Amino acid sequence: MSRVFAKYSCAALVLGAASLSAGMPAKAQTAAEFYKGKNLTLIVSSTPGGGYDTITRIVGQHLSRHMPGQPNIVVQNMPGAGGVVAANTMYTVTEKTGLTVGIMQVTVPFEPLIGNKNAKFDPTKFGWVGSPNAESGVVMIWHTAPALTLKDLQEKEINMGVESMTSSPAVYTRALNLTLGLKMRIVSGYLGSSAVMLAMEKGEVHAFANFYNSMMSVRSDWVRDHKVVTPVRWGPKVGNSGSDVYAEDIIKDPKMLAIQKAVSATLALGRPFMTPPGVPAERLAVLQKAFAETFNDPAFVADAKKIGFQDITPQSGPDLEKLIKDVYSQPQDVVDILKYIYTGEKN
Repeated sequence: MSRVFAKYSCAALVLGAASLSAGMPAKAQTAAEFYKGKNLTLIVSSTPGGGYDTITRIVGQHLSRHMPGQPNIVVQNMPGAGGVVAANTMYTVTEKTGLTVGIMQVTVPFEPLIGNKNAKFDPTKFGWVGSPNAESGVVMIWHTAPALTLKDLQEKEINMGVESMTSSPAVYTRALNLTLGLKMRIVSGYLGSSAVMLAMEKGEVHAFANFYNSMMSVRSDWVRDHKVVTPVRWGPKVGNSGSDVYAEDIIKDPKMLAIQKAVSATLALGRPFMTPPGVPAERLAVLQKAFAETFNDPAFVADAKKIGFQDITPQSGPDLEKLIKDVYSQPQDVVDILKYIYTGEKN
C-alpha cells in the first residue's frame, strides 16, 4: 500500500510539475537568438551599379556588426517599373519576419497618391527603418544663359535639359515654375545627367535641376570656377553655404508653399529603407536602431563619402513615416496639382 501510494505520489508530482510548466509563458526569444545564423536580405528596387544599389551594398558591409546576433547580410536587386515592382512585392508577398528590408526610390511612396494604378501598396503602412541622408535640390545654370537670377527667370525663358518628361529634374522644374513663377522650358530626351551637363557646355541647353550632393561630387569645379550659378535650392538645407536661397523660404502663398514642400519631400527621404507592413514592433525597433548606428558609424561615413555622399544626415524611421503621412494628408486640390507636377499631364 505504501509503495503504491509512493508511486502515485511521484506520478502526481510529475503531473503537477508538468501542469505548472504548461501554465507558465515560454521564454521570449531575444533579438540576438532570432537573428543569429540567419540571412538579413536587403532588397534594392533598381539594377546593380546605380546609386541605390551602391549605397545599399556599403550599408551591407557595416550593418551586421550593429545587429544583434550579427546575421549574414545579403543584397538582392529587384528592379522594375521604377521601383514599383519591389514595393508591391514587399507589401504583398515578403514575409513579415524582420528578415527583409528594402530600399525604396524616393518617388515611389507617392505613386499611389498621383494615381498610379500599378502601385498596389499603402506607403503609410510600411515599417520605415531610416535613411542615411537627406538630399537638397539645386538649379544650376550655365554662366552664359540669358537669365541667371530668380528675377530674370521670372521674365526670361531658359532651356532646362532633362531625361524624360516624368524624370525627377522635370518634376522639380514644373514645381519651381508653378510655385515661383519661373519660365524654365523643359527639353527632354537626354540620356541622364552627364548628357545634360555636356549639352550645357555645348550651349544646347542652359540649365539642369540636380541634387546638390551630385553636383558637388561630379561638377564642383563648375561652382569653384563660376561656370554655373545656383539661384535657387529646395528641400532640406544640406551642405548649406549660409547664403543660398531656398524656395520654401521665399514662397508666400500658403497653397504654393504646401505644393513645394510636398515635392521636396522626395528629397527629404534621401535613400529610405523600409520593412513590409506587419513586422513585429520589437523587431522593427531593433532594425531602426541598427541602421541608425550604421549610418553614424565613422567607417560607413568614410565609405559613403568615397562614392559622393558628402553629407550624411541620417533620418530616423519615425521621421520618414511622418513625412509621408504629411504629404498624404494634403487636401484634394493640392493633390490634383501634384499629379500634374509628377506626370506633366493636366486633368
